[in-house]
Amino acid sequence: MADVAPVGGGSAPQPMAPAPDGILSIRGGVGGMSCQLEELLRGAALLDDLVQQLIGVEEETGRVQADLGPYLFDSYASGCAAIDAVAESGQDVGRVRQELVGVSASVRSSHHDYVQTEVKNLFPRMLRLDEMKMSGAPWMPGRDIAHNVVTTIIPPGMAARDIMHGLLQSPLVPGLRPRPVSIEKMDESVEQLDPSMAQSIRRLEKLHARGDGEIEIIQLGHDGSSSWMVLIPGTQSEAPDTNPFDKAGVGEALGYDSEEVVPAIGQALREAGAEAGDQVVAVGHSQGGAHAMNLGQNKAFLSEFDLKYVLTAGAPAGGLSAEPGIASLHLEHAQDWVPGSDGRVNPDTKDRVTVTLNNEVKTPEGEDPGLGPGHRLDNYAEGAELVTASKDASLAASTAAFAGVVGVGGAAKVTHFKLERSPLPDKRPSLRNPDLPETRSVAGAR
Repeated sequence: MADVAPVGGGSAPQPMAPAPDGILSIRGGVGGMSCQLEELLRGAALLDDLVQQLIGVEEETGRVQADLGPYLFDSYASGCAAIDAVAESGQDVGRVRQELVGVSASVRSSHHDYVQTEVKNLFPRMLRLDEMKMSGAPWMPGRDIAHNVVTTIIPPGMAARDIMHGLLQSPLVPGLRPRPVSIEKMDESVEQLDPSMAQSIRRLEKLHARGDGEIEIIQLGHDGSSSWMVLIPGTQSEAPDTNPFDKAGVGEALGYDSEEVVPAIGQALREAGAEAGDQVVAVGHSQGGAHAMNLGQNKAFLSEFDLKYVLTAGAPAGGLSAEPGIASLHLEHAQDWVPGSDGRVNPDTKDRVTVTLNNEVKTPEGEDPGLGPGHRLDNYAEGAELVTASKDASLAASTAAFAGVVGVGGAAKVTHFKLERSPLPDKRPSLRNPDLPETRSVAGAR
């Protein structure tokens, strides 16, 4: 726990927000506010245990005094001194006990105050125009704008996921509901591969360029056993309706917990050679990051594979939570509106770290701006390099967890699978008039 005042120092322990690390703003993880608040409660519980032990000591001093009473007249002077000494010791123990009760109460009060502050921080925030004006920032924080717009539209207490799920249930949008997804193995190769966070994100860029709903499954050798990395691309906006990563795929990811995509990824892992209990890391960009997070809450997938880590870049993952024990790191850029588009803030937990990149970025001249420069994978790859080099406690622990699964690299088997969504049923009306006799074709009339 950071910056804890010593007992008797005149103040209660004070959790501290992590300091920015260059262009990185870091929230969550072992150095995050929630973890520190958990440490406050743990410390208060330990103090409570000590208080109970001291109560037992006080009771024991009372029993010792009573036992000394019958011997008082055997040696009056020494007997009185002994009884007085025991009584004073009991009083000293009582004073310490009362001080510990006060310290415990102060710790719990601090915890309550910080929790209330964090709850308030989850409500829509202002656009921080004064802060930007003071810093001279020439760009608008697109992530915060998107977050504020969505949280203004959505009624209090209702999640963006619930809104989206309701919209997708409408009979007016049948094409946006999940449909069965099949897989097809495209190719397989052995490569010398660097499995670092930055290079994994750069591979996502190449995967996205392949298009057509492909994912990449990488088998990594580490300590004599295999671990696996799943790369999931972002939205392929010009894709046909049969591509599960088209625009409608965002609805499946955020509104339906990737109910068709997750089983398809599990099947791809099995066909690539993964076995039950193998460790898996999932890496996803944008929509792909939401699918990756959904792997971490799908009970069927988790009953078969040991998902250890999820890495996302520019993903709207605030409303998605992996099971406890699954580490995740979310890269977001202040100019990227996509991570804020679900109107949710990523939870601050011991297992979950969110890193915001605060540098100004621009679209290279002559290139398509797409969803904006903040959403570009090359910027996120550069941010991942800074994350790996950081000495921040939360990032050091998170990157160590990632490296512990993927290893240092070397020869790896890379397999590409194409995911294909079932086409919509043809509901066009028949052109034949049932009241007229059926006609034959010209060729059949000969």
